[in-house]
Amino acid sequence: MPPGKGQMVPLPPPRAPPPAPKGAQGPPGSKKRSRRHQRYLERRALLEHRGLLRPPRGLPETSPSCGKVPKTLNGPTKSLNGTTKTPNGTAKDATGTDTPTGVPPLRPTKYVAIDCEMVGTGPRGRQSELARCSVVGYHGDVIYDKYVRPQLPVVDYRTRWSGVTKGHLRNAIPFRAAQAEILKILKDKIVVGHAIHNDFQALKYFHPKERTRDTSRIPLLNQKAGLPLKASASLKSLAKHLLHKKIQVGCRGHSSVEDAQTAMELYRLVEVQWETELARSQPARPPSPPADPSTDSDQYLDDQYWPTDLPAGSP
Repeated sequence: MPPGKGQMVPLPPPRAPPPAPKGAQGPPGSKKRSRRHQRYLERRALLEHRGLLRPPRGLPETSPSCGKVPKTLNGPTKSLNGTTKTPNGTAKDATGTDTPTGVPPLRPTKYVAIDCEMVGTGPRGRQSELARCSVVGYHGDVIYDKYVRPQLPVVDYRTRWSGVTKGHLRNAIPFRAAQAEILKILKDKIVVGHAIHNDFQALKYFHPKERTRDTSRIPLLNQKAGLPLKASASLKSLAKHLLHKKIQVGCRGHSSVEDAQTAMELYRLVEVQWETELARSQPARPPSPPADPSTDSDQYLDDQYWPTDLPAGSP
């Protein structure tokens, strides 16, 4: 019987919503965020496994199984700084030399080698002034090579040793301009050279000692060459004994590019051992002095330092 007037009609039970299609669950964009997070976890697991990233405090190291780790983890692995790590605990540096782990990573862009050629100025040409400067990179690439016009008139070109002639200096760059260009290159760099104090003196410049590597004062090189440890060996002699090449031959003078490249090659022969010894010999930094309360600017916010006639509520 149809319901009468005023009689309630029973409502049908609510229908369950249809199941969401596969892959459409969650708020929009959650799938994209989930994939991005998964890639993040995979990269983190890989970096932690290679020892390039430490796990957060209080958490165990991420297991390689948490992410997709390459199958070559048991073989040599290459770190972000270019050092190849081998399973036996050694590493190959940028030059391909086996080095013990724990040695500071090499950064070739931080290393340059320099060599300068000088001419004689002043009375009887006894004063040395810069006439050519060459700077090369870690792999011997030429970064800078220019002839420089001395500040005083040239008395002796010293061509037999410097290789500089009058024609070279005709259109040479002025000393001050060259000095500014060269010091910009040397800034924050580890500078390699042979008897490098002479080069800095010609540049009228002092480079920090901790960033200077003088190949004429490396006992390791003398030891490899079979020379007395405390002897100041010439660049020509070290090149002959250790690099098996001849430099500074003939009567046309030295090449500052060749000398700078040779100094860098010699440095690279003993780089890891030398840098490790330097790191061990450096003294520990002294602790920072305690702060002086009398110089603390916060104290001047106290009421005693405010003017007495300052109206209340003024800015």
